[in-house]
Amino acid sequence: MGLEISKALGVGAIQPNFNINGNKFNTSFRNNPAADKFECRSSIKYTTQTAIEKMVATNPKIKQIVKDFNPDMNLNINELNKLLKTHAVDTQTIAKGIYENLPFSLRYKVNTTAIDEAAFLHDIGKVLIPSEVLNKPGKLNNIEEQIMHKHSELSYELLKNAGINETTLNLIRNHHQNPKKTGYPWVSNDFNADLNLQILSAADKYSALTENRVYKKAMPAERALTIIYQDVKEGKLHPFVFKALVNYQKNLPAEKISAC
Repeated sequence: MGLEISKALGVGAIQPNFNINGNKFNTSFRNNPAADKFECRSSIKYTTQTAIEKMVATNPKIKQIVKDFNPDMNLNINELNKLLKTHAVDTQTIAKGIYENLPFSLRYKVNTTAIDEAAFLHDIGKVLIPSEVLNKPGKLNNIEEQIMHKHSELSYELLKNAGINETTLNLIRNHHQNPKKTGYPWVSNDFNADLNLQILSAADKYSALTENRVYKKAMPAERALTIIYQDVKEGKLHPFVFKALVNYQKNLPAEKISAC
């Protein structure tokens, strides 16, 4: 059973309600059945407590970033592990679905390996965000929001000396940015929110909206897509990325749609 999206979500030539061959979702991101779990097995090595402690010790900038809110460098390992098993894997799966529903003329522009790894590691910086901010049951105040916004830069700084390629690192750092440069962290005027970044950002946002978190309940898929469509209208997301996300959601099994 597919998800019916209202006509209000139409974007120019985009028609959300069309049929996609569901069999294509049996293929992997890189036509490799062993890659269906994406790169969890290789990327997980960066997420152990030992690895993170080493990253912190070898990069003084991390201590500078957290000095005002986590001076003791306490690691939120349990929360990180929960995030990796849920949101990180979900973001990977959605990114795969977006890629598989892009026009063939755009797929060749996608760096699937970089998106793959970035989708799993993009929130690793939350290991340094205090639990009282990360798990606050209500709305964050301005100071708490600024602290939370540090997580993407922290993810980048933790991983930048770990041997990960620069394309993946930049996706991780900028997964909350957009073509209008209204996100975070700061970027220069020549910043380019390319197709890879928009796929990752859309997957991350859709996952976050449709999952339960301590401060909110999971949002229905149609409501989440309506919110993301606003990004299209504001020029923050390419219409074809949104169209691919809609088609991915349409072709989910009914039990997965109802679980969103």
